[in-house]
Amino acid sequence: MAPWFWERLRPGLDPALAERVRRWRALPEPAGSRPPSTGRWVVLDVESSGLDASRDALISVGAVAVNGGEVDIADSFEVVLRQPTPSAHANIEVHGIGGVEQAAGVAPARALVAVLEFIRKDPLVAFHAPFDARMLERAFREHLGLALRRPWLDLADLAPLAWPGRVAQRQGLDGWLEALGIPVAFRHRAVVDCLATAQLLVAVQHEAPRLGVRTARALHALAGQRRWA
Repeated sequence: MAPWFWERLRPGLDPALAERVRRWRALPEPAGSRPPSTGRWVVLDVESSGLDASRDALISVGAVAVNGGEVDIADSFEVVLRQPTPSAHANIEVHGIGGVEQAAGVAPARALVAVLEFIRKDPLVAFHAPFDARMLERAFREHLGLALRRPWLDLADLAPLAWPGRVAQRQGLDGWLEALGIPVAFRHRAVVDCLATAQLLVAVQHEAPRLGVRTARALHALAGQRRWA
């Protein structure tokens, strides 16, 4: 079954945006048989007005591509969605996107179409992916009328399999970054978090042969087995 499911686009959607979505829909899916360290993978992260994926607002989306087993900083993306009301001050202290920047952001429908165009149909990657996935699914449904459901590769599932001896003492993304010596200047701006997570993805890809993983499809399957276990 195809990983993307579609409803009718939202009535009144700008025809130019609808045409861009149509062109995106025509893109081919990447081959699941390719080796894990080849092709393009998109590490994605969101910033939101809170931690309730069913109610809080999507504020920004950041993404960094890993191409051919290397982080490609030139292939990166960030967009701030325009907010009718800026998020609370305590929330702004977390992600650093101030009220002025939120008010001057990109119209949500236009921003989300740009997200589609950046990610294409390449595999999506995150650390603790369910939150990012739910926030995006709700935003796509609300602003574009799209039911967007895409398999994600969750590094929170794969890192303990790649380095099992470090599970007990390493908690969360920051713990894994420290354990592997991955430098991070600061955290919680979406695109910066993506850069850190992309480096973790590259490290996992390097471990894939040792784990007996030969294809991108098998890497997704291994992460899924860990989650169900």
